[in-house]
Amino acid sequence: MKMRNIFYRRKGRTGGIGFIQFLVQVGVYSSLVITGYLLGSTLPHSDKSDNISIYNNIEINKDQNNKGKHESVPNKNIKVLCYIVTSPTFLWTRAVHVKKTWGSRCDKTLYFSSVTNNSFPAIGLNVSEGREHLTAKSHLAFRYIYKHFFPKYDWFLKADDNTYVIVENLKYFLSAKDKNAPFFFGHHFDSVIQGGYASGGAGYVLSREALRRLAEDGSDDVICRQDGGAEDVEIGKCLHNLGVIVGNSYDVDGKSLFHCFDPAAHLTGNFPSWYLRYDAAGALKGKRYMSKNAVSFHYVKPEAMYVYDYFLYNVNVNK
Repeated sequence: MKMRNIFYRRKGRTGGIGFIQFLVQVGVYSSLVITGYLLGSTLPHSDKSDNISIYNNIEINKDQNNKGKHESVPNKNIKVLCYIVTSPTFLWTRAVHVKKTWGSRCDKTLYFSSVTNNSFPAIGLNVSEGREHLTAKSHLAFRYIYKHFFPKYDWFLKADDNTYVIVENLKYFLSAKDKNAPFFFGHHFDSVIQGGYASGGAGYVLSREALRRLAEDGSDDVICRQDGGAEDVEIGKCLHNLGVIVGNSYDVDGKSLFHCFDPAAHLTGNFPSWYLRYDAAGALKGKRYMSKNAVSFHYVKPEAMYVYDYFLYNVNVNK
């Protein structure tokens, strides 16, 4: 069956209303030391990724009672299960910080490793550790989720243990999507596969129907590679072969929601060369291209997760 590519290309924009206005330049030393004091931990102040902070002006769409630009958002009706990829090495140095921050806001959060840890808890899968085995880890994790949790949730998010997700904004984005249609969403890479695929690091979210197809038919190694390769590419190929399509993953103004790097990289355009070739939108930089309803960022350090949480959920901006 010939598939129809219904991904809508984002048009470049140089102007418009409602610009993100969400990043505030702060003094590195003072802001991080103060925040470190509040968190009871010492934060490094030499990392330039902390020079620009992403907090005060991102809008968090909490629920249907949220006052502001977006009203009547049925977020409470959407059930999202979050699956976090981790390992024994990073369980207590990365994943624990996801658990203490944004992971607690998913309706259900599961941590998958190669070794079971009952105290965390983490689910051990029969797979070797290493980037070359992430494809197998994802296949096994999605099958586990399908077997034990499929009827209870609408959407299924895969994220790394150094990804930060604003769950309320994810639910707001998904509130206009059909959980029973064969779609998945994330940062769109337009390469390798016809129609592209979603970046693994920025997090990608599968509809209920997408998960069903992946779990029921994705174990056929003729259709889907079971291990090896780049995880996001191989899962993308698998979903493509199963008739699951990368959906339009931008906001209504064509601005980015899912981000492959931390906020500073997307603000300044400090991207690696491979990203310039892969990004479907042309690797645009600057806040004019970043949604006020941002969903995710990748390569977020553990300390920064608490900083994001503090500014997003505790600081009021009196305009």
